[in-house]
Amino acid sequence: MPQSSRYSDEQVETLLAELAAVLEKHRTPTDLSLMVLGNMITHVINTSVAAEQRKTLARSFGEALLSSVREPDTH
Repeated sequence: MPQSSRYSDEQVETLLAELAAVLEKHRTPTDLSLMVLGNMITHVINTSVAAEQRKTLARSFGEALLSSVREPDTH
């Protein structure tokens, strides 16, 4: 079931496009892209979330990430 958000699709898509453009501009390989984005997530959690909520949020984020990754088609 999709989760509702307080942010519009347009806001999300705009930020996503801008982040993707930066990675493309630098011809960033996949492993470096994942490393940088992971470091950014860690930074956001550590600087914007109360210490007692960080692990819970990180766990929820990880679960959401896993659930959003597509399985290969087996046809």
